[in-house]
Amino acid sequence: MKVTKRITSLLSVMLILVITCTISANSFEFTPTAGVDENGKGIPLELYSESVYMVDLNTGETIVNIKGEEARVPASLTKIMTAVVLLDKFKANSEKLKTTYVSCGSEAFDELYDTGASTADIQPNEKVSYYNLLAALLIPSSCEAANIIAINIGGSVQKFCDLMNKKAEELKMKDTHFSNAHGLFANKNYTSCKDMTILCRYALDNFPEFKEIVAMPEYNMEATDYHPSGTTINNTNYMLEADSDYYYANVKGIKTGTLEEAGRCLASYASYDGNNYMIVSMGAPIEKREQDIKLGEDNPDSVFADDVVYYNCLDHIALYKWAFNNLAVTDFINTSSEVQEASIEFGKGTDYVTLKPANGYSRLWPTDIPVEDVKQEITVKKNIVAPVEEGDVLGELQLVYKGEVLSSIDLVANGSVERDQFSATLYVAKSFFKSSAFIIAIAVIILILLVYSLIHAIRTHMKYIKK
Repeated sequence: MKVTKRITSLLSVMLILVITCTISANSFEFTPTAGVDENGKGIPLELYSESVYMVDLNTGETIVNIKGEEARVPASLTKIMTAVVLLDKFKANSEKLKTTYVSCGSEAFDELYDTGASTADIQPNEKVSYYNLLAALLIPSSCEAANIIAINIGGSVQKFCDLMNKKAEELKMKDTHFSNAHGLFANKNYTSCKDMTILCRYALDNFPEFKEIVAMPEYNMEATDYHPSGTTINNTNYMLEADSDYYYANVKGIKTGTLEEAGRCLASYASYDGNNYMIVSMGAPIEKREQDIKLGEDNPDSVFADDVVYYNCLDHIALYKWAFNNLAVTDFINTSSEVQEASIEFGKGTDYVTLKPANGYSRLWPTDIPVEDVKQEITVKKNIVAPVEEGDVLGELQLVYKGEVLSSIDLVANGSVERDQFSATLYVAKSFFKSSAFIIAIAVIILILLVYSLIHAIRTHMKYIKK
């Protein structure tokens, strides 16, 4: 009897075991295109930058990643972190930024002489508000503004760099280290396009002053003793200038950077029709390419006819045009879809239940790639037994494109199924009588009976002999 109870208990546990699944979404990166060929296939977009990282600001998903996690010299993109450390210090207090004035002596300027460093013409000992220093830092990329901020906030450039690196660690910028506040020098000053995207998003999300300043084509710094009429500064990001060949109305900022070791770098973001993207690129050519000299001669009205070509701007414009024209939020699955049936054992009045996705799934998707190209791979659990409650996880649906899983979604019961207790008990009983334990038990009983019979026969025989 004890053997029977143990076997029944074990079978019940095995029959009601349910393995749960979780929802997971994997990032998926696209190959930007520049039209289609004669076969209707997309022509890959030629980009000049060596590293590119593009994200959808609405969802945080990565759209393009070309060596985006490779550590590189960022040039003046460094100044974005300088701005963030300053803004963190003032907790985005605009009034305090505009009414706190600081200056520096030669310690902020000596290393910059004869380097060709970009400047806002701030002079030694000239008192300038932190807001104007921030504008000088981000609009014309003033290196002296970076040093003035660093020395006044950190006490020294080195101590300020410690604050920069601490912030990078806090933001989980894994491939980043700063050794100066302006990016003019490359030694031990590096980051990745992905890390810089993290930093830019943090700045835009937390500091209205940052968002305001990086969108300005120009700015008039207030008058000082050294500049009684003030100073007009112009943005180095030509995509913001309406009369520029690189003007792109959807762009809102952010910052350029140029250094021989870095190439042309650019961080920007753009918005159109509810779509918002950010791009950080590094390593575009500084000098005009040989093949573009001839292109400029043949097309005198093109940007390639100019002495200087801003390849970083061309990359960003091309990527934004591709994204705005070719990406759309697409629904791949919705929660009302009944995608599969699951067999149920011991169900009362039914032997199955329909399954539906626990969550819908939609994402940006190229309009030239048919939704049908994304395959649905469904897995349903085995040996499902009643009772089943509506919403129980009974399977998984994977959306797969060219072997890459876009998302894994739980499949749940679309209704409830009660347990037929008589059928379950009968099954357990039948299972027991077919089990090896039952066979062994019968064999043991037979053996005991045989032994008992033998002993009984021997005793009977012995009694007969004594008589």
